[in-house]
Amino acid sequence: MAKDGPNWDGLLKWSLAHSDGTRSTRNLSEEDRRWFMEAMQSQTVDVIKRMKEITLVMQTPEQVLESQGVTPQDIEDMLDELQEHVESIDMANDLHSIGGLAPLLGYLKNSHANIRAKAGEVVTTIVQNNPRSQQLVMEANGLEPLLSNFASDPDVTVRTKALGAISSLIRHNKPGIEAFRLANGYAALRDALGSESVKFQRKALNLIQYLLNENASDCSVVDKLGFPRLMLHLASSEDPDVREAALRGLLELAREKADGSAIKLAEDNEKLKQLLGERIKGISLMSPEDLGAAREERHLVDSLWNACYNEPSSLRDKGLLVLPGEDAPPPDVASKHFEPPLRAWAANPASKKSSVEQKETPLLLGPGPSSEATSNQDTSM
Repeated sequence: MAKDGPNWDGLLKWSLAHSDGTRSTRNLSEEDRRWFMEAMQSQTVDVIKRMKEITLVMQTPEQVLESQGVTPQDIEDMLDELQEHVESIDMANDLHSIGGLAPLLGYLKNSHANIRAKAGEVVTTIVQNNPRSQQLVMEANGLEPLLSNFASDPDVTVRTKALGAISSLIRHNKPGIEAFRLANGYAALRDALGSESVKFQRKALNLIQYLLNENASDCSVVDKLGFPRLMLHLASSEDPDVREAALRGLLELAREKADGSAIKLAEDNEKLKQLLGERIKGISLMSPEDLGAAREERHLVDSLWNACYNEPSSLRDKGLLVLPGEDAPPPDVASKHFEPPLRAWAANPASKKSSVEQKETPLLLGPGPSSEATSNQDTSM
């Protein structure tokens, strides 16, 4: 692409000069046509060609690249560009056909942590809401290096990016979920909850909640691995997103499943009641602005209390579960602009009155002359 960017002023002036609406269209001269095509092509990138070039670099051994002066930062920039290209589902699926998927997955094992992290981010983009690419990554055994990075990489950013890629890879992907379970993925999730990284904790909690919602039988596995106690701890986190994610996980465990089963948090019953009591107290002391932001947490606390103790929480009695105006329908700001004319006429009495008055206007001319007046007129004549 041109370094100085598109010459939009030139293109605009050219287009206005040739289509100002004051004259009929005419055929372009060869010179004008050539100028226009060159101007447009100079700003156009052949995405497939560029992805093939990136693939060639990814296939080149790291030592060869270093000998040619290619730095790890150059590789990161290249992966940034690749990520932009594969945001298109078609381009994401084409990456495999041009031979780029395998070397990309190879970058998950790169010696540089930033490259491993960036590769995981690109994989996330490729498989997100893309069943075809999910299948291709699974067939290329891409889950294995992702699990390895997630479970044991020394860099927490690499672990977090790998977890994000795993979440996108196995979402709505039953073979992926089964492979994750068989690879002892839940144990890695348990370790992630003990991390000091808030972002890592949040991603792990969100994936746990999704997996439990998809597979009710996994609740017993999670219970045996000690997840409830870890979630109880995170439910008092200073980060509101972590708190909400932990409460959602606990609620998923406590809810009765289709087969009538539910995880009884009896072992931690007192600790749970104490936690919920503290959250209710904390919510009670919030400012109106903070209460509005904590709407999800308020409902989670009440739902969890109701699921565990078969009664509503004190948030209801205090009027803090639903604040004034929260249960009101959203304001109607569009219907008056898009209301059908007949409905608008029916809903506007003033328009009815105006219409009636218009219809009655001819009556102002009065009735015709009476028979008596007509008779007198004839006599006079």
